[in-house]
Amino acid sequence: MAEGLNHHPDVDLQYATVTVRVFTRGILGLSVLDAQLAAKISAAARALDVDADPAAVQSVQLTMDALVTADVRPFWRAVLGYEDVAEEDLLDPRGRGLSIWFQPMDAPRPQRNRVHVDVFVPNDMAEARVAAALAAGGRLVDGSHAPDWWTLADLEGNEVDVATTFNRD
Repeated sequence: MAEGLNHHPDVDLQYATVTVRVFTRGILGLSVLDAQLAAKISAAARALDVDADPAAVQSVQLTMDALVTADVRPFWRAVLGYEDVAEEDLLDPRGRGLSIWFQPMDAPRPQRNRVHVDVFVPNDMAEARVAAALAAGGRLVDGSHAPDWWTLADLEGNEVDVATTFNRD
């Protein structure tokens, strides 16, 4: 299945679970190809009578606002032991830690968080994830980009973007 798509997953075997991570190396977030492979793996698991939990499908990245990415990126690359993915992205070479994306800023925004989390989920899971976060005490900060992403915040204003699968291979 992975060979046919030329898209290979990472498998994490633990005591009570097996987690299969699908992602396109060199991009952050979930691609359409990632979602297709995840669906095929889930179907194969069901055929073997193994429980698959599509609601657990996600990719998480840490997003840092930066006025000059080139000034701060080398520090984070060194301190985390990460590798360059693209001009503004860092990735854990062992696939264990969050990916880092540096979001360009035009000017300082002291009233806004400089760091936030992006959670990428399949398109058909996004609204349920947003609803669950709102029911758990979160608030909608910006829904104008939906269904591509919603910006939510906890009661103290810490932000997270819930984003859907990118439409790229």
